[in-house]
Amino acid sequence: MGLFERQDKVDEGVEISVGRPQEPVEEQGVFGATEEGGVNYKTVSWTRASVVLMKAQIGLGVLGIPSIFQVLGLIPGIILLLVVYAMASFSAWAIPSFVKRHPEVHSIADVGFVMGGTIGREAYGLAFMIFMLCVVASGSLGVSIALNAVSEHAICSVGFVAVAIVVVLLLASIQTLDRVSWLGWVGMVSIMSAILTLTIAVGVQSRPAAAPAAPAPWDKNFQLFGNPTWAEAGSTLGTIVFAYGATPAFFNVIAEMKRPQDFPKTAMVCQTYATIVYLAIGIPVYWYCGDYVASPALGSAGPLLKKICYGLSIPALVITAVIYAHLSAKYMFVRILRGSRHLVSNTPQHWCAWIGSVVFCCVIGFIIAEGIPVFSGLISIVGAIFGTVMCIQTQGAMWLYDHSWGAKNAERRKNRSWRYVSLTVWCYFLLIGGSIITVLGAYGSITEVINTYSGKSLTAFSCADNSA
Repeated sequence: MGLFERQDKVDEGVEISVGRPQEPVEEQGVFGATEEGGVNYKTVSWTRASVVLMKAQIGLGVLGIPSIFQVLGLIPGIILLLVVYAMASFSAWAIPSFVKRHPEVHSIADVGFVMGGTIGREAYGLAFMIFMLCVVASGSLGVSIALNAVSEHAICSVGFVAVAIVVVLLLASIQTLDRVSWLGWVGMVSIMSAILTLTIAVGVQSRPAAAPAAPAPWDKNFQLFGNPTWAEAGSTLGTIVFAYGATPAFFNVIAEMKRPQDFPKTAMVCQTYATIVYLAIGIPVYWYCGDYVASPALGSAGPLLKKICYGLSIPALVITAVIYAHLSAKYMFVRILRGSRHLVSNTPQHWCAWIGSVVFCCVIGFIIAEGIPVFSGLISIVGAIFGTVMCIQTQGAMWLYDHSWGAKNAERRKNRSWRYVSLTVWCYFLLIGGSIITVLGAYGSITEVINTYSGKSLTAFSCADNSA
């Protein structure tokens, strides 16, 4: 089978695609068969994959959810969250279906190659790396905020980010995702302890930390419907998408599962649990704090509880950065050694490529964290500019590519069932809706960062206290 012709499996209605540069299909996945003494990457169970993805999903997104309700109002905030949940859930369904049809896919960059050849692969690969490394930066920035809060700004904030990156580098160097998965359990306990402590604290306190001090009167200004500016609304859209930012990592996780066919269970548990947590935490925190909710939300309950909540969250913030650093480094590692025996053999080339990839990802994450040291602004920029493409639009395009696009696709001409028509309309909605989110979100997020910088001491590579 040549490089310029590939025949997909024609069972289950899969069509033949001819006339575009193609790489050989890897029936055993990108890692192939493991030789004796080599590294076996395909060892992740569906339960461990669920924990890794839940931790990747909830780790940072939940900290921005209360501020979404504060800007949009409770009802629009809930509606938009559920709409994005529906979009992300479709993506979670579409990904394993696409991988089954195209077993050579290891990452979203390979999706770009299937749909757009070499240009598509490089464009998607670059977007994937930027997105993942920005999340590494967000997690490291969150760690520095937590350490500043707990220590009352004991050292320069740049030093705290550096400490976070060193720890992330060491843990992300763990070679297989199965071994990383135990960190997911630690991270889940950590973040759930922190946000439950926060929720209980704001519920029993008479007023949030940012409200006027007693006995001065205060109004939380709780709103069912907010009145945001375009910039404020756009920024929240990016934050909502970021809350489902683990979606592009689904490809990489499937590639390391013992039974890839179990992934739909993993995706269902991950997406549903994350959404329940977002609503169960976001609504009460906004109800009790109103306009005085902090971003990240862990700073909403007063100086003492702020230290406690941030202290509890430090492992979770570190592990979020670890997971994304590991997955981005694994993408680089596979790109470097794909098709070579060094990919699964314990050779010097294998280890140089792996350690070099981890170091590169952590260094870039450090630079991004220090270049945009505004937590809410950074996660909304990442969600708006890269999240919609990575989490929503590509998955719609994947389904259309397999079922509708292309002159040789007979299904478009023959299938008139309500299911097919509904899915086609839905996928085009994902493409159009994602573009709107990208434009509004990018505008709002950039505006927020500019306003945050304006007249304040917080600048790039600043030593200022970023937890204030």
